[in-house]
Amino acid sequence: MAALDWSQCPAVESVPGRLSGAWVFRDTRLPVSTVFENLEAGATVDEITEWFDISKERVIEVLQFAARSLDPAPLPVEPVPASPPDARSL
Repeated sequence: MAALDWSQCPAVESVPGRLSGAWVFRDTRLPVSTVFENLEAGATVDEITEWFDISKERVIEVLQFAARSLDPAPLPVEPVPASPPDARSL
C-alpha cells in the first residue's frame, strides 16, 4: 500500500507505545492495515465490522480518506484551438 499521511485522517491515531506506533482506529487497538489486508483477502466491509467490532462508518471514513489521498491530482488541460472552417461548410 502506498504511504499515506494518516495524520490528516481524524478517524485514526498513532500512539507511541501502542502497537509500536502503528496507525490504529482512534481509541482502539485495531490497526488500519488490518482493514486493507482483509479487504485484499476478499472480506467485505460488513464482515470486517463484525469480526473486529468497529463501526461501518469508521471503516468507510478510512477507506474514503485513502481513496481521496491516492486519487491523482487532475492534470491541467490545454484548450484545443478551434479549427478553421472547412471550405465545404461555407
